Amino acid sequence: MPATPPPDFAAAVAAGPLVLDGGMSNQLAAAGHDLGDALWSARLLADAPEAVVAAHRAYFDAGAEVAITASYQASFEGFARRGVGRAEAAALLARSVELAREAARRSAAERERPGRPLWVAASVGPYGAVLADGSEYRGRYGLTVDELEAFHRPRLEVLAAAGPDVLALETVPDADEARALLRAVRGLGVPAWLSYSVAGGRTRAGQPLAEALALAAEADEVVAVGVNCCTPQDADAAVALAARVTGKPVVVYPNSGEEWDAGVRDWRGEPTFRPDRVSGWLAGGARLVGGCCRVGPREIAALAAEVTRGRR
Repeated sequence: MPATPPPDFAAAVAAGPLVLDGGMSNQLAAAGHDLGDALWSARLLADAPEAVVAAHRAYFDAGAEVAITASYQASFEGFARRGVGRAEAAALLARSVELAREAARRSAAERERPGRPLWVAASVGPYGAVLADGSEYRGRYGLTVDELEAFHRPRLEVLAAAGPDVLALETVPDADEARALLRAVRGLGVPAWLSYSVAGGRTRAGQPLAEALALAAEADEVVAVGVNCCTPQDADAAVALAARVTGKPVVVYPNSGEEWDAGVRDWRGEPTFRPDRVSGWLAGGARLVGGCCRVGPREIAALAAEVTRGRR
């Protein structure tokens, strides 16, 4: 049976700020794991579960208070392409939550601040992540909102049943997919955050960000709204907008600022993720702050230190 999660994550967010972790994939890659498979980090749920625990531990030990599970690219359809049956796929989805919870238990036993709880966010990536062809950064898959809801609902049900503290509806490129996800989380009994992947003031699919954010304003299940997997500069601009448009706490966890070059399959440019940005995020309404791709434990430790100073 999954551990029973604390019932007050929404209250913790409102009281915030809480520190999120950094990129799961870069932490696993740094440990020597090959993520070239279409399942990406989700492959290690079956092949190397202790590696997933260790990655979560690295972030908790660096000062993160919320771990995002290795289920971003996990789905029944994606596992089926690898010959994994539905029952086993469901078990692997649930395992992603269990591994993060285990890392929290181990880290809590050793960390210096035992009074602050550690939380688990079950990652729900966009439909495009399952395609593993870059569609997650474009949206507009040619599917209706109903079809997208039908894709997301079964894995959301499994993840919710595994007992996370929150569902992370993350890296959403398209307002239509956000509509589907907001419908799919209804009645699950677990709070959620919704975060878009953006470029400038628009979603990756090109819709005005203000309009996309506004979709979550009346969703009772959603405890925070914001952006992730974008440049730090885009994150800076989006925080105050999300707070103003929705009236909800903001979640923000951008990439390092480097750019992925698909032609050479490598990162280019200089990092622009700086922990001192967090003061601006908090002033703009952010209550969940962290990093995404190429942001590792060192950066999260520095960000956590900034948050701790701000709490005093």
